[in-house]
Amino acid sequence: MHAAQNKLVLASNNPGKLKEFGALFATIGMEVLSQAEFAVPEADEPHLTFVENALEKARHAARLTGLPALADDSGVCVNALGGRPGVQSARYAGEPKSDARNCDKLIADLADQADRSAYYYCVLVYVRHADDPQPVIADGRWDGVIVSDPRGAGGFGYDPYFMVDGLQRTAAELSAAEKNALSHRGQALRALIEKLR
Repeated sequence: MHAAQNKLVLASNNPGKLKEFGALFATIGMEVLSQAEFAVPEADEPHLTFVENALEKARHAARLTGLPALADDSGVCVNALGGRPGVQSARYAGEPKSDARNCDKLIADLADQADRSAYYYCVLVYVRHADDPQPVIADGRWDGVIVSDPRGAGGFGYDPYFMVDGLQRTAAELSAAEKNALSHRGQALRALIEKLR
């Protein structure tokens, strides 16, 4: 087997994601490398849907590295806000990206809303090469409600405000293992691995 055939590049500079994806892909004998190792700049994410943005990022990384690539696009969708912040989750309060400002804006936007239901959504796209006509796509959804007071020190983003359905704990109160077992990203990743097997 040619050495490059069991490597793929992750279209992200997030060390947490690299570790999470790396562990699962190791189970099917694939090594996950960060796009940072190849000095790949972040791709534009101009689209209105998670799947289009993930595809854009995967193609961008594959084009610049010559390797198969994996990208995810994910965010929190709040029903009372018509699905916002959605694809804008990381930049909800504008640039520069700030988890604290994003959370403050979300809580302010929900101040008058009775319906606090929300879900985290993740789509993963794997391309064998930049012009792959048949990308492998998997997704996952994690339901909960947005609470006004943050709880827990784990996780990132909106996790301290995301009360997981049926658990009475926020995503930030879960261990890394619990979060991987339940989360939108964990679901999508397991589904993708099954498709790639």
